[in-house]
Amino acid sequence: MTEPLRLAVVGHTNVGKTSLLRTLTRDVGFGEVSHRPSTTRHVEGARLSVDGQALLELYDTPGLEDAIALRDYLDAQERPGERLDGPEKLRRFLDGSEARGRFEQEAKVLRQLLASDAGLYVIDAREPVLAKYRDELAVLAGCARPLLPVLNFVAANEHREEQWREALSRLGLHALVRFDSVAPPLDGERRLYESLALLLEKSRPQLERLIDDHEAQAVARREAGARLIAELLLDVAACRDLVPGDAAAISQATEALRDRVRKREEACVQALLRLYAFRKDDARAADLPLLDGRWGDDLFNPETLRQLGVRLGGGVAAGAAAGAGIDLLVGGLTLGAATALGALAGGAWQTFGHYGQRLMGKLKGQRELSVDDSVLRLLALRQRQLLAALQTRGHAAMEAIRVASPEDKQWREGKLPEVLRKARAHPEWSTLNGHKRVEKSERQEQVAKLAEQLLEP
Repeated sequence: MTEPLRLAVVGHTNVGKTSLLRTLTRDVGFGEVSHRPSTTRHVEGARLSVDGQALLELYDTPGLEDAIALRDYLDAQERPGERLDGPEKLRRFLDGSEARGRFEQEAKVLRQLLASDAGLYVIDAREPVLAKYRDELAVLAGCARPLLPVLNFVAANEHREEQWREALSRLGLHALVRFDSVAPPLDGERRLYESLALLLEKSRPQLERLIDDHEAQAVARREAGARLIAELLLDVAACRDLVPGDAAAISQATEALRDRVRKREEACVQALLRLYAFRKDDARAADLPLLDGRWGDDLFNPETLRQLGVRLGGGVAAGAAAGAGIDLLVGGLTLGAATALGALAGGAWQTFGHYGQRLMGKLKGQRELSVDDSVLRLLALRQRQLLAALQTRGHAAMEAIRVASPEDKQWREGKLPEVLRKARAHPEWSTLNGHKRVEKSERQEQVAKLAEQLLEP
């Protein structure tokens, strides 16, 4: 069986080595990420496997703290007439007392790089190119292992990418990769592994297999996320409450319905976070940034809808209930409908299924409460934006998820999908109506159809 490729992740202290590993392993709990220097004190490892076969081992190492002094020490230890190569010089250093004393941290890094197939040299691209970094690279070069510089934090406005590119090329390091561990590009991992394959040709099959698996997983997560959102929208569209017709009862039922919808959206948010392996506190439906740093005061706030360009629907109570519409169902009765009501009153209403129950409720003075189309639009906008944000969020990110205001005219102004209009007539499809498990095949077909539409640009 092919041995896994071993990579040492090296660099100066506090440049984002652990952050890079969190993102590559999709593990928010790997190591410790902090703004304090020298957070990582020991070598820690992680393994990436496909179908049970280990393909890549990544080793997080302590930060290099005093490469200038170490380089001076190594030069001073060279005896007259000696012609030791880099690995020989470093092994003599590692066998000495200084490797267990003042250069203990540097010794841990060098031992791991010597035991690895290659190294990822992580650079905080926001930092100026200083002499200490050149000395670090000179010392690391002594290990005689391929080194791939990784420009981290390039999503920041103040990065110094061009200066770093020039400095690295002067040192003979022409292959490098941009990879922001907080906001990685969608093709970031592919670029990183492809760059490694150029340096390690014998490991190309392993790296290509890793690329294919990661991209297949990304597609599967995106499709699963769209299905979670489709389940939410179908639940809300099919939700209906029969309530007494007086104003007090309608007001109380409206608030109860709002609360159920809020909780259902929060459940969707948490499911999406679990799907992408983020913490439960990384986002909440109530305060995810969308409008000026937040989503707005409330899902049912008309001002939130207005700012997003969503018009409040035309339900009878839409204006007063802010997103909850009252469907009269029997308003504007024809003679035929009146005859049907007479039959219902005679006891034959059971043959009409849930429609009969709803019509009978009208005879008893009840009103039917449903969620307005405008709220469905807002839910779709919010969740699609969240899904897009999760796809480009690194697992080293510490701040709350931030998303931009959506430029999504279809969901703001276009015709709602036929699936949601159809769901209005199927209250049995909604878990919000008290159905704990909804497994009807027709409903599942509609969920799949809606999920496909949610993935469209």
